Order: sequence, then structure tokens, then C-alpha cells
Amino acid sequence: MIGNWLNALLRALSAAALLLAANPALAQAPLPLTEGRTRVVHPTWTERAVIYEVNIRQYTPEGTFKAFERHLPRLKRLGVNTLWIMPINPISKKERKGSLGSYYAVSDYYAINPEFGTLADFQHLVKAAHRQGFKVIIDWVANHTGWDNVWVDQHPDWYKRNAEGELEGYNYTDLSTGKKETWADVLGLDYSKLEVREGMIEAMSYWVKTADIDGFRCDVAWTLPVEFWDQARARLDAIKPMFMLAEADTPELQMNAFDMTYDWKLFHLLVAVAKGKADARDLAAHYTKPARTYPAGSYRMIFTSNHDENSWHGTEQELYGDGAEAMAVLAATLPGMPLVYSGQEAGIDKRLKFFDKDQIEWKANPRGKLYPYLFALKQRHPALSNRHEPGNLQIIETGNSKVFAFRRIKGKDKLTVVVNLSASPTNIVIPGMRPGKLLGWGWKIIPGL
Repeated sequence: MIGNWLNALLRALSAAALLLAANPALAQAPLPLTEGRTRVVHPTWTERAVIYEVNIRQYTPEGTFKAFERHLPRLKRLGVNTLWIMPINPISKKERKGSLGSYYAVSDYYAINPEFGTLADFQHLVKAAHRQGFKVIIDWVANHTGWDNVWVDQHPDWYKRNAEGELEGYNYTDLSTGKKETWADVLGLDYSKLEVREGMIEAMSYWVKTADIDGFRCDVAWTLPVEFWDQARARLDAIKPMFMLAEADTPELQMNAFDMTYDWKLFHLLVAVAKGKADARDLAAHYTKPARTYPAGSYRMIFTSNHDENSWHGTEQELYGDGAEAMAVLAATLPGMPLVYSGQEAGIDKRLKFFDKDQIEWKANPRGKLYPYLFALKQRHPALSNRHEPGNLQIIETGNSKVFAFRRIKGKDKLTVVVNLSASPTNIVIPGMRPGKLLGWGWKIIPGL
């Protein structure tokens, strides 16, 4: 009886997939949003997780998995527990940019970039990370490939082509900036074809089975059909429970497919605050009058830097000036999962080259002590959950547009955060708290209040 029911279900799903493949417009239609909870089942370890983006190429002089592995104990002390490793696959040589090329121009989804080491080296890194309490996700580039990807010869019909039937660089609109761009070093895959979807899910499954990774950060996830990601998540979860991060901020991706999306609006708002172009009222409105509604229980990723922002838009000094520490406090305590990019704990003060070797300069920095404090607080306080939940955040009116205050609450646990959003000292008056003063860009975190 169960076997017959399962076979019928699989036939129905297959028929639906073929219908969508034959009707691309239907496949691209967004899922309707509801006011209910996300249907994604988050792995239990993600509730108060902190994510760390690993740039293997620039991390050490060697730029290898083995060399990075030596940093695991230090990262454990830092307080992060989830490693997002930038693309591990080999990089195409045709149309390559710079001397080493873009990590996101993949030439073989089933292979390891030889600059980083071997498959055995990567497997060893994942096992070592697991033994030390980390989870590991890898950066996955499903939207496009390099020009000399093995699929170009094996499956030439899997690629998008121009009006003349020729391959050309990938054209797209950046979701973060709204600008149209062309990536000349990559080719777009055609997701109207069921074979492309199946081939990509099989490639992703390979890494879960072969290296025991715990999930994926999916590059430009918004460019692909939502229902493809829904299918991929279900298939991957059948191997082991996954954690899925979408480079996107579209709520429908968080109904069935992804645990977390980028909070780009908050990132740009923090930059504006640091430059004096926004204040506490704008931060409050981000939560009290949100531009988009996300399913309850979903995660948003909060960041002050990442590989794109650092390389293309500026260092933290350029973006935030003396307000960088205050922004780090907000990123660690507002609802969502905080991200630390490689070198932030060392106060990295240069834009890392994207297509060439440009090693991080490791040095002592106050952020190296701040992060452990903030992330220890996150582990001790259920109120600092990563979940997007009604009632978990209360904005506190201070009467001062340069002071942002809020309270996080979960059950009996609560704590209050107060941040001076300016370089000038200011008085603070918070209900239930003794009046005081905050230095320029100063902050207070008060557990129990």
C-alpha cells in the first residue's frame, strides 16, 4: 500500500516538473507569501549559530585547505561555529580575469581547485572542523559556469544563447544595486530544461555524499526558478539535513528552500548611518515598517562586510570609519545570523584583490576580543535567536535620533542594547535604566533589562 502511494506521488512530482520545464513563465512565478511560518525545517544547530566566510586563496601564504585548517582552534575561540567556504571547484582558464580568475567561474562541479589542494585535503578539513564543533557549508555556483566547463562540450544544449545561437557572457541585474551587469568570464545555464536542473542537483548531492558537508551558500540564488531550489532542498535533505543560505533577499525563497537570505537593506542602512545619512529612526523603521514580509521563523544574515563588499565597495574603515565597532555590535545582536568575513577579526584594512593572490595581513585588533564577547552572549541568551519571530524585538524610544536602543525577548530571557550612532558623546535615558552617557560610537548591552 505504502509503496503504491509513494510511486504515485513520485509520478505526480515528475509530471509537475515536466510541466514547469515546458512552461518557463510558470516556473518563474513567485510563490504566494503567507503570514505563517516558513516550512523549512532548520537544523537544530543553527538556532544561535554564527557564520564565518572563509577565503581560502587569501587566508594564508600557501592558500590551501591544509594551511587554513591550522586556524580552526583560533576560530573556535573567536566564537564562530559555521564555516562558509568560498567556491572550492577549479576555475576556468578561458576568458579568465586576472592571474587566478574568479572563484565563481567553475570549470568542473565534481573537482577541487588544485591551488587549494586535493579532494583528500578537503575531506580532511571537513572532518577536522566537525571534530572541533564546526559545521561546514560550501559556496555553490548554480546559475552559470566558466567558458571551459566540462558541460560546455558534454551538454552544449544546457546553456543560454543569444539571438544568433551563440554563447555569450552572462547578463543580469544585480539584486543589491539594481544595476545591469555583464560577466564576460561566465556562461548562463538554461533552467527551462529539466536536464540542467537534474544535473545540478546531482552535482550538489555529490559533495554531501563525498565530503559530508552541512549545506550550501548559493550564489545569485534569485536568478533561478524558486521551484528548482525547492526540489534541490528536498533532495539534499533526503541525504542529510541541510543548511541553505541564498544570496538573495526574496521572501519566497524562504518558504520551502532556504534557511537564510541576505539582509542587504540593513547592510546599506548601516553604511548610511555611519556616514551620517541615516539615524536611529531609519533603523527602527527597518523593523517596524519593513519593505518586505518574511515568513515567521526564517533567518536573515546580518553583515558589515563579505567578499563582495570588501573587494568591490570598500574596507570597513572606508564604509564605517570609527563606527565599525558599533556596527559589529548591532550585527551581532539584532535578529538574524551574524557573519564575519575573513580578516575582519584582524581589522583588515585593504580591499582584497578578487582575481589575484592578495594575502590577508593577520595582526592583533580589538575586534578579536569584541567578537568572542558578543558571540558568547549569543550562545548564553535564547533571546538572541537567529529566527525572524514576532515579539522577539522591541524598539525602545530614546528621544534622541542618534541613539538606537532595542530589547530582545524570548520567554523569560531578555537583554537591552543601546548604541550611540554618532562620533559625539551623548546622554542616554532608557526606561528602567539609570541615566548615563555614551561616548562617541559607544554602546551598552544590559542582560536582564
